[in-house]
Amino acid sequence: MAVNKTDAYEKKKYNDFGLGEKATSGHYRVINKDGTFNIKKNNVPLLEKINFFHALVSMSWSKFLLLVLATYFCVNLLFASIYILIGIENLTGIYGTTTIEQFIEAFFFSAQTITTLGYGQVAPTGILANIVAATESMLGLLGFALATGMVYGRFSKPAAKLKYSKSAVIAPYKDINGFMFRVVNPHGNQLLELEATVALSMLRENSNLRNFFPLELERSQVVFLPAAWTIVHPITETSPFYKLSKEELMIKDAEIIVTLKAFDDTFSQSVYSRTSYKYSEIEWGAKFTYLITHEGGKISIDVSGIDNTEAAQLNHY
Repeated sequence: MAVNKTDAYEKKKYNDFGLGEKATSGHYRVINKDGTFNIKKNNVPLLEKINFFHALVSMSWSKFLLLVLATYFCVNLLFASIYILIGIENLTGIYGTTTIEQFIEAFFFSAQTITTLGYGQVAPTGILANIVAATESMLGLLGFALATGMVYGRFSKPAAKLKYSKSAVIAPYKDINGFMFRVVNPHGNQLLELEATVALSMLRENSNLRNFFPLELERSQVVFLPAAWTIVHPITETSPFYKLSKEELMIKDAEIIVTLKAFDDTFSQSVYSRTSYKYSEIEWGAKFTYLITHEGGKISIDVSGIDNTEAAQLNHY
């Protein structure tokens, strides 16, 4: 008896993916390629919107280091300006004769004060200069303590920095076809007990509302990930992909949402990773090339070839 495709996967759909049907209506991406949600929150009070800890821990290392250096430079500029304003005569050991030379010496005195280094050549005299120097040294202690905490927080934050194939493929799978994508852990940490959850998001017929369909996987769990993992959804008669063409996926604005959960052996914590594939990021009639070779008695994996595909003849239903 033939399986009614519509009835089969209509029973599997779940309309609320944590965003709601109406929130996910329209033609746009739900989850960005880097795993962030494609959501902008408006009319949030400024104090509630600002989360410095999350921003400092989540930003890239290059931005973080640039921010630390820029803050350090600007704070020293500020205090050097204050020393000039209260009178350079309140600092002993200043030998510059021009304003620029005096400002440069005040800048380096500020750098020595904020780091509590203090070489001793330049020293504050008078109540006002000593108050400024004491305030700066206190801010320096607090600032470096904060920066140290942020650096520790960044190093101690576990993250599953997995590398996904840029495109997914519709490839032959046994005597049918399958939706496939690849994932690899390019880093030296060990990920254990990986679990994949994949869902297909499509617009409803004659509507801007979306349905979400969980995709059954050939294998949704692996014990560890020392090599690459090709995650496969067999396109059977009960699959929402069944007999859908490339053009139909485009009309339905299809998006495949991927979530991976794993246990990081380094941090002894669970980590999560997300990504998505839009209909335009699916190659039809292609299969992934082989990544693994054997060299000197060891298994070698060409991580750079995770995106490589070759043409393949699809099975016809």
